[in-house]
Amino acid sequence: MPTSYSISGFPEWSPEQRIIEKKVLEKIEESFRLHGFINIETCSVEAYESLIKKGDGKEIYRLSKEGKGEENLGLHFDLTLPLSRYVLERRGDLLFPFRRYQIQKVWRGERPQNGRYREFYQADIDIVSQGELPRHFEYEVPLAMCDTLKSLAPLGVGSFSMHINNRKLSEGFYRALGIKDVEETLRRIDKLDKLGPERTRGILEEVTGKEESLACLDLAKIREKDGARFEERVREVCDRWNVKGRPEERELMEEGAKDAESVLSALLHAGFEGACIDCSIARGLDYYTGCVYETFLKEDPGLGSVCSGGRYENLIRTQKQSYPGVGMSIGVSRLLSHLFSKAKADRLSPASVLVAVWNEEERWRSDEVARILRSRKIACEVSPTSAKMGSQIKRADKLLIPYVWFPAAQGSEVKDIRTGEQVKADPFSWQPDPKYAADIIVRE
Repeated sequence: MPTSYSISGFPEWSPEQRIIEKKVLEKIEESFRLHGFINIETCSVEAYESLIKKGDGKEIYRLSKEGKGEENLGLHFDLTLPLSRYVLERRGDLLFPFRRYQIQKVWRGERPQNGRYREFYQADIDIVSQGELPRHFEYEVPLAMCDTLKSLAPLGVGSFSMHINNRKLSEGFYRALGIKDVEETLRRIDKLDKLGPERTRGILEEVTGKEESLACLDLAKIREKDGARFEERVREVCDRWNVKGRPEERELMEEGAKDAESVLSALLHAGFEGACIDCSIARGLDYYTGCVYETFLKEDPGLGSVCSGGRYENLIRTQKQSYPGVGMSIGVSRLLSHLFSKAKADRLSPASVLVAVWNEEERWRSDEVARILRSRKIACEVSPTSAKMGSQIKRADKLLIPYVWFPAAQGSEVKDIRTGEQVKADPFSWQPDPKYAADIIVRE
C-alpha cells in the first residue's frame, strides 16, 4: 500500500513546477499592486447556506467534524462570495471605492480535466463602490488584467484575446423577443462555446421557443473589433428578427451596446489589439448586470477562458444600501497547465552556491563559509557528504546550482560550473553573477 498518493483534481507540483507557480503568483501580485489594489485574505470556509445560494450544491465541498456532523460549513468555490461577506461586515471601516485584490486557493467539486482542477488558485481584483459605481471602472478592471497577463509574457503567456459583452444588450434583446426567463436563457447561451450551435439551440428551445432560439444564436454570432460595425450588425439582427421592443427594452439594448463599445475603445486605445465585442459571452452566474469579460490564449483556445468576470449591482447589499462592483479573476492553476510546457526553472534549489566538503573532519570549515555567505543573504547549501569532488559537483549540476565553493585555510576558490571559470574568493566580499539571480527562463 503506498504511503502517499494524489487525489484526482488536487494537483501536487514538482519542485520545478512549484518555482514556476510562485513566480507567476509574484508577477500577478506585482501587477495588481501597480494598479493600486489593496490585498485582503479571507477564511477558506463560509456558511453552507451562503454558498448554496450562489453555487451548485454538487460542486461545494462541505465540512463535517468527525463524530459531530457539523455540516453547516463549506469550502469557498470562488473569491467573490467571501468578498461580499467581507465588505458587508466591514462596510463602516472601508474607504469606497474599495480596490481589493485576493490570491487564494478555492475548491470546486467538478470533473477534473485539462486545466480544470478541484483545488486551484484564483487571483481576483474587484472595485466595489457604495451606492453608485462609475462606468469607467468597467474598463479600468479589464485594463489591469490585460497588463497583468502581459507581465507574464517572459514566462510563456503569448498573445491573448479579451472578449467583451454586456448583459444589458442581451437582456434587452431577449425581452424584446418576448422571452420570459432571461436568466435561464443567459445560462444556456453561456454553454455555446462548449456545446456548439446545434446542441445549444436544442437546450434553448426548451426555454425560449424555436424561432426565438434561432434569434438568440444569431445575436451570439456577432464578434467585432470595430465599434461602428458592431452597432451595424446588432441593427441587422434586430431587423432580421423584427425585434423592436418597448422603449425600455430598446434603451436597455442601446445602453448595453454603448457600454461594451466604451470598454472595447479603452482596451484598443491602450494597445490591447486582441480586444473584441463578442455577443456569445454571457457568464452564466446570475449576479452579473453589466459588462462581462472572458479571456483566451491564442496558442491554446481549447483551454477555455483563463481570466473572466464582470459588473454586478446587487451581489453586495443591505436593506438600505447597495454596493455595486466590477471584478475579474485569473484562473492561475488553469494558466499554469499551459505555462509548464513553456517555462523552466533556472535553478531547482534556491541556493546559488554548493559549499564542498573535503572530508568530515573539516566540515566545520564548510559550515563556516556557509554561515558567512548566508549572513550576506547569499543562499547556499553545504554538501551532504564528503564524497569525491566529482560527485559533489554532479549534485550541484542536477540541482542547477551555478557555483561550487572549495574552502581552504589558505584561501577559498569558487567555480562557475556552467562556464568552467574558477577564481579565488573571499566569503566576506564575493558576489554571484547577477545573471544567475533569475529563478525562471523561458524555454526556447
